[in-house]
Amino acid sequence: MLNRLQESDIKLLRVFYAVASCNGFTAAEPVLRMQRPNISAAIKKLEERLDLVLCHRGRGGFQMTKEGEVVFQETKRIFNAFDNFVFNLKSLHDDYSGHITLVLMAGLPLSMHLAVSRAVKSTMKKFDDIHVNIQTRLYNEVEHVALSGECHLVISTYDMVKPESVTFHPIGTSCKGRLYCAPSHPLAKYRDVDALPENVRIEDYPAIGISGLSSANYIDGDRRLAIQTFSDSFDAAMSAMMTGEYVALLPDYMAKEQGVALGLVSIANGNLFEFSHELFVMNGKNTRLNPVLRHCIKELSYFITESQK
Repeated sequence: MLNRLQESDIKLLRVFYAVASCNGFTAAEPVLRMQRPNISAAIKKLEERLDLVLCHRGRGGFQMTKEGEVVFQETKRIFNAFDNFVFNLKSLHDDYSGHITLVLMAGLPLSMHLAVSRAVKSTMKKFDDIHVNIQTRLYNEVEHVALSGECHLVISTYDMVKPESVTFHPIGTSCKGRLYCAPSHPLAKYRDVDALPENVRIEDYPAIGISGLSSANYIDGDRRLAIQTFSDSFDAAMSAMMTGEYVALLPDYMAKEQGVALGLVSIANGNLFEFSHELFVMNGKNTRLNPVLRHCIKELSYFITESQK
């Protein structure tokens, strides 16, 4: 079993990370510039060092084991942090080259993804030899990744108490939302706020909560949502909601982009449990905002704001 990480182990982990990211040995060959037998030998040696089986390969194709999935996620965190360290170290010498890691909250609308791509393109055009890793995280993970050093910048909505250890850069855009249900749900017939009888209590219908979302979102005057289960993203909440068994809070952009085809119903004409979560670019206080990151933040704010007009 591995007790101490050696330089040779880092090289083996790089090989495994590439194979896992490419979902196969053959696809990883051009990335690693290695031939398949050498890649296979490196993975086998890593498995021996870790005393774990990381993946299965054969006629059924490449497939990671449960242990391999854990090693892959931990390896991703290590290499993200290392790339960030190298980037920050170079910036101390006014060398603005290397990798930036940008994390997006899962479930943001397509318009924002396109705006992010324009901001990234602008940043890469202005600064030579800059490469950007774009990743996603769940709502309840965004604060952690901003603090942990796994990334440079995070784009997310945020409605909890803002920790002093995170710097928030407001974009001037808010994500509004309200209470929705599936067309088969008993509350779907109450589309108009005036059609909601006084004897119909929202508390009598099971609701889905979002992990990490402030509990204040589940209170609207005298009404409270009866949270019976939790989802880790708005996308997952919508999937559970479409069973017709639950009501859920959803951003309006999801209802516009996907809800039309699904027949999503805004209960009481959208006048129940309305929310507005401001969008931010965030970074940990330990992140050094050099000219590259400052330019990226400025471009993200501009292009995202433009995309919402």
